[in-house]
Amino acid sequence: MLGKKLVTAQKRGETRALCLGLGMVACSMMMYFFIGITIVPFYTKSVWTTETVCKLLKANIKDQEVLCSNREGSEDEDIFPYPCLQVWVNLTASGQEVMLYQTEDTLERNPKCSYVPGKSENSKEVKARIETIASNFRKYQTFPCYYDPGGTQTNVILSRLYPPKGLLFAFLWPTLLFTGGCLIIVLVKISQYVSVLSAWQYKMNI
Repeated sequence: MLGKKLVTAQKRGETRALCLGLGMVACSMMMYFFIGITIVPFYTKSVWTTETVCKLLKANIKDQEVLCSNREGSEDEDIFPYPCLQVWVNLTASGQEVMLYQTEDTLERNPKCSYVPGKSENSKEVKARIETIASNFRKYQTFPCYYDPGGTQTNVILSRLYPPKGLLFAFLWPTLLFTGGCLIIVLVKISQYVSVLSAWQYKMNI
């Protein structure tokens, strides 16, 4: 009687562990799919793939405030004013004078300005932040930047939204989850095989 209870408890434990492993694998597949439709397209779309050195030529803040929307076709309430910072640099790789943008998204949101603040920030904070950014550019004359080696885009960006290391880090967690789920499933199958083999050997020895 005790043996049957132990076998039943073992089967229940194996079933729960198997469900856990399958659930982890399913969650990892969903994470892979989410990363594939969100982060990967932005990474493959970016043409600023080569890192080089940029030397500051000028960093000016326009006196007048410009209007900018978060995305093309957005509603009127998404439009907000802010001082326009324009940073021009000398591209070491080609010797050209080009405009610098913070990220790929900055160019899409407003090609006239090098930096686009968040809409939630108030005007005083935005003005102070932009002045600080301009001051830092004037302080550090030389800095790394990214350009398009194919020549499709003549401008440069300061940092990529999704660099290769960031993409690898995004895939790290679903990979660990998938590996852990597969390991649990394999261990459960091994345990079931050992149980069947032990029961067969016990019957042969009777």
